[in-house]
Amino acid sequence: MKKVAVIGLGIMGHGIADNFVKNGYEVALWNRSRDKAEDLLVKGAKWAKSPKDATVQAEIVFEVTASDESSKEVWAGKDGILKAADPTKVYITCATLSVQWVEELAQECATRNLTFFDMPMTGSRAGAEGGQLILMVGGDEKKLEDVRPDLKAIAKEVTLYGPVGAGTKFKLVLNTLQAIHIAGLGEAMRLAKKAGLDIKQVGDALAERPGGIPTGAAWASYQTEPTQTNFAVEWIAKDLRYTAQMAGDVKHPLLDDVLKQLQDAIDQGYAQSDWTKINKL
Repeated sequence: MKKVAVIGLGIMGHGIADNFVKNGYEVALWNRSRDKAEDLLVKGAKWAKSPKDATVQAEIVFEVTASDESSKEVWAGKDGILKAADPTKVYITCATLSVQWVEELAQECATRNLTFFDMPMTGSRAGAEGGQLILMVGGDEKKLEDVRPDLKAIAKEVTLYGPVGAGTKFKLVLNTLQAIHIAGLGEAMRLAKKAGLDIKQVGDALAERPGGIPTGAAWASYQTEPTQTNFAVEWIAKDLRYTAQMAGDVKHPLLDDVLKQLQDAIDQGYAQSDWTKINKL
């Protein structure tokens, strides 16, 4: 069985690593804090002393950090992934990053003759933990087919959107629309409450029509606040800022409005709360 490295053990990275372990892969782990790896080490994963060390131990390297800043550190830092660059290996970022950084990273990998994919994901905590992620890929189609069998350990869908960078571009568009849907449910419920309607009846009806995953999740969280964060306010806000950067001179008033709501939530101390929190503020 192949050897993989998972660098970054937040909600999504931890789930990815766990599913590779469950499927019999040899898994090397690195995270800024080792405590997030302890349960995986008990199951047989191996701790790496740095991203470089994790890369040396693997055939496929997954980076799953939170932002451009953390991604740059683990790729290009003193003991980063690129310090162990090897054209025989496959390099993947599953993080949601800015288009600018992904393209810069892709160019750096190309100069080293490395196989690189941007492969952001959706599916939230449940998808990561259950091996049911949806991966949105940018990269070479033929090379993707070589790793597709390994991706079955963590994903139920793997879709190529184009050359390197295309996966990230689609993910930013997707997250923007989902955030708008989330905020829209909150506004709809405020209107329903003002109108004197039965909130439960309205919410159940909206979850069915127009429905959809974001509406359903928002309504479920509206009724009962999540005990675990599925997607933190600070990270969806980060994603929307990256989308605005990608948009350039294209106007995006809905994005701007939702981003303001998210920033207000952060300012009120809810950065680590589930992104549906904005509907209760």
